[in-house]
Amino acid sequence: MSEFAKSLDVTASGLKAQAQRLRHLSENIANADTPGYRRKTISFRTEFTAGEGTGRVETGPVQLDRGDLKQVYDPTHPMADESGHYGGSNVDLVIEIADAREAQRSYEANLKMFEQARQMSSGLMDLLRK
Repeated sequence: MSEFAKSLDVTASGLKAQAQRLRHLSENIANADTPGYRRKTISFRTEFTAGEGTGRVETGPVQLDRGDLKQVYDPTHPMADESGHYGGSNVDLVIEIADAREAQRSYEANLKMFEQARQMSSGLMDLLRK
């Protein structure tokens, strides 16, 4: 595989991983007020083939944050216990928005690298045809 093709493959895997991360962050934000909702997290790892790192980014399994659920006092809520409390979500909007910004910037950086590699590859092909 040529170096250009490898760079396109690596950046495409980064785009896919960050898109998946953004999808889970969006779900977390959308469910911030859902009782009993647990924040989803995802990890990244570098793919290895035959003892060598390919540079590709792979996502690990989605995990649920096992942190304590925020206790909300509302005795009229159907999920409230005898004391009038129920378990809200463990989503912190400040953290989710900060993570979403980071993921968006990483996605944009990968997109820029993909476009540059594609342009260089296209330019090289034009030179070879002449």
